[in-house]
Amino acid sequence: MEAPLNPSHSLGPSTPNRAQPAYWVGPRHLAGDDGRLYDAVADTLAGLNWTSLAIVRGRQAPDEAPEDRQVLRSTVLHVSPDTLRWAQWVLPDEPFHLGGLPIAWQVCARQDVTTPLAQWSAYFTPDVPGEVLAEFLVALDARDQPTAAFTGPELVLDAVTAHGWLRDVDQLDAGATDPTFTSHLSLGEVPPLIQDGDPRALTVEADEAGPVGWQAWAEPVLGAPCLWAGSFSASVPHDLVAAFAASLSSTAPVLRRVLPESTRDRLLRAPAS
Repeated sequence: MEAPLNPSHSLGPSTPNRAQPAYWVGPRHLAGDDGRLYDAVADTLAGLNWTSLAIVRGRQAPDEAPEDRQVLRSTVLHVSPDTLRWAQWVLPDEPFHLGGLPIAWQVCARQDVTTPLAQWSAYFTPDVPGEVLAEFLVALDARDQPTAAFTGPELVLDAVTAHGWLRDVDQLDAGATDPTFTSHLSLGEVPPLIQDGDPRALTVEADEAGPVGWQAWAEPVLGAPCLWAGSFSASVPHDLVAAFAASLSSTAPVLRRVLPESTRDRLLRAPAS
């Protein structure tokens, strides 16, 4: 399945070789995930006291020993203490694609415990910087009401322009890009397959525009594959997207041992002592 955006990764958690030299690098939005996107997020959620559950799907023949069972898919679900928000590592579970890249993390929230359905969802592919997704989840965890909308979309644009990003000249109120025009934020029609609790998403006619949500992506070379992509459904509160955007556009360097091939020559590097 494919969810296109306006513009080969491993199938499970991985840890880069610790023998590789470490560097402080920037800009953050082109630094990749250091090959440890699962670990960076899972460590953050463990620190917030979220519960982790392994979801294993497999095939077992009659009289077959458990250790001989064929595991077909395996994912990990992290649930907040109040069970109103959850994050699932879906990369090993045949996820659909976003901007040509497989989804790695799906984050959801519901309004109350009486409904099993998510009010909103957000999706992130590999090479989204782990620090950015972690700060988004910390902001989500800190919210008393994870689905309530308190602010407008201007907050998202303010978060990135404060760090030197430029408003999109074609959509000043709904888009921004970094000064090198490689990473983008856009408020527009949500790609297909993005789940949201807004009933309008289910009743839109083929010739009608659907609900709008924030989309983010990095395209280091115009027309080439994206480095990473993120999609927020229409009901994601803007202040949570702003937390993601503020971290994404931060000028603070990040520690890396593994650099993306497509942006290696664009990154400023300083050896980590």
